[in-house]
Amino acid sequence: MLAGALIAVPALAGALAFLLRDDRLRRWLLLVAALVHAGLTVAAWFHRFPAAPGDWLTLDSTGVFFLSITSLLFLLIALHTAGYLGNEEPHAGTGSQSVFTGCLLLFLSVMTLVELSAHFGLLWVAVEATTLASAPLLYHHRSPRSLEAVWKYLLICSVGIALALLGTFFLMAAVPVARQGIPLTVASLAAEAPGLGRAWLKAALVLLFVGYGTKAGFFPLHTWLPDAHSEAPSPVSALLSGSLLNCALLALLRAQQVAVAAGLGPFGRSLFLLFGALSVGMAAVFLVKQSDYKRLLAYSSVENIGLVSLGLGLGGFGAYGGLLHALNHSLAKSSLFMTSGNFLAAFHSKRVERVGGARGIIPLSAGLWLAGFLALTGTPPFGAFLSKFILLRSAASQGRYGLLVIVLLPVVTIFAGMSAVILRMVWGTVPPPLPGMPGIRRTDESRWMWLPPLVLLLVALGLGIWVPAGLDRVLREIVATLGGMP
Repeated sequence: MLAGALIAVPALAGALAFLLRDDRLRRWLLLVAALVHAGLTVAAWFHRFPAAPGDWLTLDSTGVFFLSITSLLFLLIALHTAGYLGNEEPHAGTGSQSVFTGCLLLFLSVMTLVELSAHFGLLWVAVEATTLASAPLLYHHRSPRSLEAVWKYLLICSVGIALALLGTFFLMAAVPVARQGIPLTVASLAAEAPGLGRAWLKAALVLLFVGYGTKAGFFPLHTWLPDAHSEAPSPVSALLSGSLLNCALLALLRAQQVAVAAGLGPFGRSLFLLFGALSVGMAAVFLVKQSDYKRLLAYSSVENIGLVSLGLGLGGFGAYGGLLHALNHSLAKSSLFMTSGNFLAAFHSKRVERVGGARGIIPLSAGLWLAGFLALTGTPPFGAFLSKFILLRSAASQGRYGLLVIVLLPVVTIFAGMSAVILRMVWGTVPPPLPGMPGIRRTDESRWMWLPPLVLLLVALGLGIWVPAGLDRVLREIVATLGGMP
């Protein structure tokens, strides 16, 4: 019942948002739905249970962990969106607020469905639904570039989801003929694991990693991500990077749980290591060349999802660090994307060379921009430092020194590349106005535009100092389903 309410509340609110005619009512509806969803998510922490073989929905530790990230982000992004939409002037290049608010709530509903799905067929439907619900959000600004980003997003993710469907069929084929009637749930497949066809299961894992890895942003399947994150409104970019990528990652964790039960845990971990190493290494190559600060953040998402994947590939304590890094990345990246919207509103450009001296124009946002950069890159005492340290320590303890080099060189390169951009934007010279454009001057900053990213950064800072006992317990429970601690 609780799982159904978590999915139904934002879905019903989204449908209602399409019917309302008053924009202020829609914004209040968005906030109320986000608050109710957050309250239900808190209740889910006290009602966790492993899925039974026939259950299509579950409130297990894996789902509740990622659900909590989504719910927290959505609540704060809803607060930010209220200010964002309130300041937005209606014009021909802006989409309807009813479509924006309605699709945003439907997006929350289908992401929740992904996180609570225990059936691989339902999981596939839910991941595909996230694409359909979020596509109109990417096109909100109605520009040619946003239209191109939407088509690329739909095309590439559709190819990926088709491969994931084929992988799901291969999971069915792995079930012995005598047991073909069992439901395609994680618990049922894990119970039948000794009898699953290993060749079919390996092929299914490869297809699922390629298919869902496309949505997760793994290199070289990431090509939709920079355009989508760059052209989407800043609150949507925050959700895409902070929550949607985690949804695709969750689908891979479900598949890995079956692989571990079938004795193919090392095979699944090798796929995590492969895609993780490629993503971290190649993200550094593309990131240092970026002159668009939102695309810069997008390539950083490729790097960080790669780090999470490396942790999961290491297994044990490394998987613990990878899961913790997924949380830290979501907090810092969502904060930065929300703050990027403040920069765009003040400087009217996403080009790095058109932004400078932000500390005198938008001082609060400039401070958040700098702090968000430190949080994202793992500067102590922020939480990402702890999660990265756990990853590196796990790799060293396993004697994977080559992997240490693969991680450290790109991470240092990315830190240097991002710091050059961030420091210039905050402390550089205010650019002269373009012909026909007004000069850039100090801007009043609404509290709804800076308070939500500040809260996220405070949580990220807190996680660098102390990991709550409840969070630690949930992370260990998830790791147990992936093979356990050594």
